[in-house]
Amino acid sequence: MSPLRLLTALAIVSSVLFGMHYYLWARWVRDTAMAPPWRVLATLALALLAGIIVGGFSLMRSAPRSLSSPLLWVAYVWMGLGFFSIALFGAADLVQWVAGRVLQTGVDLERRQALARLAGGAVMMSAVGLSAVGARGATAGAVVVQKIRVALSRLPAALGNYRIVQISDVHVGPTIGREFLADIVARVNALQPDLVAITGDLVDGTVEQLGALLAPLKDLRAKDGVFFTTGNHEYYWPQFESWFSFLEGLGIRVLRNERVRVGGEHGFDLAGIDDLTARSYGPGHGADLDRALAGRDSSRALVLLAHHPRQVRDAQRFDVDLQLSGHTHGGQMFPFSLLVRLVEPYVAGLYTLGKTTLYVSRGTGYWGPPMRLGSPAEITEVTLTPAQA
Repeated sequence: MSPLRLLTALAIVSSVLFGMHYYLWARWVRDTAMAPPWRVLATLALALLAGIIVGGFSLMRSAPRSLSSPLLWVAYVWMGLGFFSIALFGAADLVQWVAGRVLQTGVDLERRQALARLAGGAVMMSAVGLSAVGARGATAGAVVVQKIRVALSRLPAALGNYRIVQISDVHVGPTIGREFLADIVARVNALQPDLVAITGDLVDGTVEQLGALLAPLKDLRAKDGVFFTTGNHEYYWPQFESWFSFLEGLGIRVLRNERVRVGGEHGFDLAGIDDLTARSYGPGHGADLDRALAGRDSSRALVLLAHHPRQVRDAQRFDVDLQLSGHTHGGQMFPFSLLVRLVEPYVAGLYTLGKTTLYVSRGTGYWGPPMRLGSPAEITEVTLTPAQA
């Protein structure tokens, strides 16, 4: 990421963080008429937590994981707690506004402060409870195996019940490490897949910072191999291209606008393209489905690995049979998932778009707050079957 892009991102994040923390300060401190010295202490605590988030993001780019990880654990947990608090305060504000409109009654200052204190306490306890539930949902043990069957019209009968196991959006980084990944690898191997597909956002950091944590990936076993295609997060780090050779060294085939034949002459084609945003990271990067599919035999079934679900628009032009994607995390945390659905047309699950089937994984890890609520992480077992004539 260029210095200008980084500074712009930090400016945007800082503005959002200021608005978030000001709102929480107004609801917990100002509206409750918190008395000194608690008023000062609460204000300083909120300012410190905001600073930890900004400082943690900056430190993550330059410092070893051993230094940045503890700070980012605090930052990300607070981000989750703060998000739930804002959502709950927003709901309380809506209820209060509706009640005021319906009852058409005013509230004096003393009663308003009492209600603010009651709401503040209720929101804090509820946010802590939701965060605890969400944290349990983000553990490796909470990852579910999602089994789906997809019929492909061009799949040979001999490859019926061919099983692809997909993992996506693991986000190995400040809060997800080797133990989490080793558990995922063991569960993938237990499914005895024919092929393993990793559809991007595997890491949040550099090879130097995280390379040792990815060692469990060399133990992945599949008859026809393990394949990887990039997500947007792979490009966020200095020397991001070093990840491609590193993964190849672990026995993982990196597909960057490439196609391979699976199952020999009577098999199917597997293609992988760069992430939707990759083009902005320099020459030689960017999704190029034309290149990946140049010269292909159109009689063969085609499975495409593409991190962003919106890349299905290009897949439809080429009559791709099945696209496997991730990126959205299924929204990760309710009610944030509702906002995701406003901007993403394909959030999670199976979609039939003409001749193309799209499957969007909810992701195997998480990003940011170590929490999942209402959108469980998944390992996806995709069983391919020939379509009935």
